[in-house]
Amino acid sequence: MNEQLLKAVQYTIEAGYQLDSEAFALLETLSKTENPLNLMEKIMGKMAELPQKPLFIGRSLLEQFIDQTAKKKPEPTVEPLPEPFVESKKEGFKPFAKEVDPEIEVLEDPTSTIRTSGSISEYHEYFLDRFTRLQKFLRQRIDAKNASSLTDALKAPANSKVRVIGMLTEKRESNRRTFLRLEDQEASATVLVNENLEGSVLERVHSLLLDQVICVVATKARDDLLVLEDILFPEIPQRTPRTASEPVYAALISDLHVGSRHFIREAFNRFLLWLNGKIGDPNWREIASHVKYVVVAGDLVDGIGIYPNQLEDLLIRDIYKQYSVAAKFLEQIPDYMELIIIPGNHDASRKALPQPALPKEYTEPICETREIQSLGNPCSVALHGVELLLYHGRSLDDVLANAPNISFKSPEKAMKLLLRSRHLAPIYGQRTPIAPGRRDFLVIERVPDIFHAGHVHVQATERYRGVLLVNSGAWQDRTEYQSKMGLEPNPGIIPIVDLQTLRVTTLNFNPQPYQAGTAAL
Repeated sequence: MNEQLLKAVQYTIEAGYQLDSEAFALLETLSKTENPLNLMEKIMGKMAELPQKPLFIGRSLLEQFIDQTAKKKPEPTVEPLPEPFVESKKEGFKPFAKEVDPEIEVLEDPTSTIRTSGSISEYHEYFLDRFTRLQKFLRQRIDAKNASSLTDALKAPANSKVRVIGMLTEKRESNRRTFLRLEDQEASATVLVNENLEGSVLERVHSLLLDQVICVVATKARDDLLVLEDILFPEIPQRTPRTASEPVYAALISDLHVGSRHFIREAFNRFLLWLNGKIGDPNWREIASHVKYVVVAGDLVDGIGIYPNQLEDLLIRDIYKQYSVAAKFLEQIPDYMELIIIPGNHDASRKALPQPALPKEYTEPICETREIQSLGNPCSVALHGVELLLYHGRSLDDVLANAPNISFKSPEKAMKLLLRSRHLAPIYGQRTPIAPGRRDFLVIERVPDIFHAGHVHVQATERYRGVLLVNSGAWQDRTEYQSKMGLEPNPGIIPIVDLQTLRVTTLNFNPQPYQAGTAAL
């Protein structure tokens, strides 16, 4: 604790108050940009005006006083939409999608079934559920169907061939060899990886993530040592995707970060104008006429206290006002379009995965003007018969930090690795908070037709084994924190998916260049 922060806490205690843990965390964040003692002195003056004085100062009360005592920064005003940046000379706009009835089926949503107490038994049940279900996927493979337990494999004679399924609990790499530690419910073993294996096998070894469930093909050596020959992932099967019976489109977006000074409002206004058929050449207007669904994969607002020095980046320091302003933008989406929203790590939902749907107290401003489908993160929905796996993508940070040859510039590669793992957040205990429970909601049980994520602010698409991978980019310019993280976002570039063909068209809503590109997938 720095000296100024310590003095601020001591001053608060001497004044007869205590800060709860969340209020202290906020004060600690504030101390990096302003003097916390001066701040608490001003707040104590406000506390003296209260008719009933609380013993504990909570985060919400602290935020309220900060708003009252801090120098007011200009709050945003949602101005009328700007004039179209490309005028259409066509008469009228007759959207095809307006005449089409919506077809939405929620296939999986953790919101109503999340239960956790944080007990040791729940951690055990969580990992057991993960292992059992991923083991089932592995045994569906012909080459892993007859895999034995680690106990039986370790009893096998030396030099015999074995196949075992286990969870990776340790990975130690050097220039000449790699050691893996594998566990199942009964035993554990060390797996030696020699660097003379063929390249494709070594590539799979180097891409391994801790806590993945895999099948190891090996030769039994001495004691508990196995010498690796190959690695098999749970993997998704090669399949033909489902498609819609008519040409309806889905606009896949995420990471608006309303409330941030870096929210690119002008570009988002162009997007709204385009949805309403008010801008664009004939090709753009034709695409807009088929949009039936707008899907937001998290981070509708920028939130409060999410990253160091965030307050300096905020135009709106009140979380309720952030959602209120976001609602003013979203209400301009045509009412015949269906709006689906899940939370992200900046939203006002719990931070640990899985996240329930946004609380009604925050979505109320949106619901006052239009109907929405507010679901948890992750979730699965079918739109006109096409199944989408919606996931904000927090664990992409862990994958990008641990897997070689994958960077922020290529989030689709990280998404592909998650599909191969059949799990949305294999690594436990790093950047991604995961709440244990009797069921692991992050196992990819259903193979989707579209896997839609966001979080890394880089728009990218790829197709893998019949699944369309879409990372939807963002509506926020680069922040100083992102610069320190080495993240180079490409905001305002949006993927539009034709659900009848699963063909992707990317539209750039930034001032320049004004163009559309169709992904040849």
